Amino acid sequence: MSVQNIKSRMPDYAKDTKLNLSSVLSEEGAEGLNQNQIYGIALASAYATKNQAVIEALTIEVEGKITPEEINAAKAAATIMGMNNIYYRFTHMIRDKDYLGMPAKLRMNVIGRPGIEKVDFELYSLAVSAVNGCGMCIEAHVNEVTKAGISKVGVQSTVRIAAVINAAAQAVVIEDYS
Repeated sequence: MSVQNIKSRMPDYAKDTKLNLSSVLSEEGAEGLNQNQIYGIALASAYATKNQAVIEALTIEVEGKITPEEINAAKAAATIMGMNNIYYRFTHMIRDKDYLGMPAKLRMNVIGRPGIEKVDFELYSLAVSAVNGCGMCIEAHVNEVTKAGISKVGVQSTVRIAAVINAAAQAVVIEDYS
């Protein structure tokens, strides 16, 4: 199933999502990012939704357009943030701030050596953190990408891609249960 197939499955109530999906997957619709970043962010976001149809559609969409290393990094970002977003959201939300000072004791080597440009992996991780709702991780990744030269518009585009991919997954689930 392609992105076009996902869009064709969306009924009238998801028209905005369908139109946004057409927009955010292009450099014109995701200002401040290059096409490879856009595709990697979208794929990582799809993995974060855990929606098989959306994952398959984005995998087809990016096939031959980004490198195997970028695809692997999107998987790695979704996986490592799946762990980190839970852990750091807990430390941020708990009233007892002693937890913030405790060592995490979790392996996170892929963040330091993702196999692609570090800034691109940070963008993927930012998108996944937005989908997963971890404010502490969002702050950390925004800090890293802005230090690397990504503009505020590029940060916004990253989160817009994540938001639209998440909305598309929601629409697919609703239609599957309708």
